[in-house]
Amino acid sequence: MKTTLKIDGMSCEHCVKHVTNALQAVAGVTSAKVSLKTNSADVDHGDAVTLDALKAAVVEAGYEAA
Repeated sequence: MKTTLKIDGMSCEHCVKHVTNALQAVAGVTSAKVSLKTNSADVDHGDAVTLDALKAAVVEAGYEAA
């Protein structure tokens, strides 16, 4: 499955890396491509991964997800 999240609060490539690492740490996520230009993340994951789990990982990393 693929999910796209809107990420608010990123301002540099360090933020991108932080969000990428947070998303990839979610069990079942196979890849996460985070873009500073579009303030979004495209996440590939298994069926068991919920949108709430992805959003929670972003929020725990210190950013806002929608």
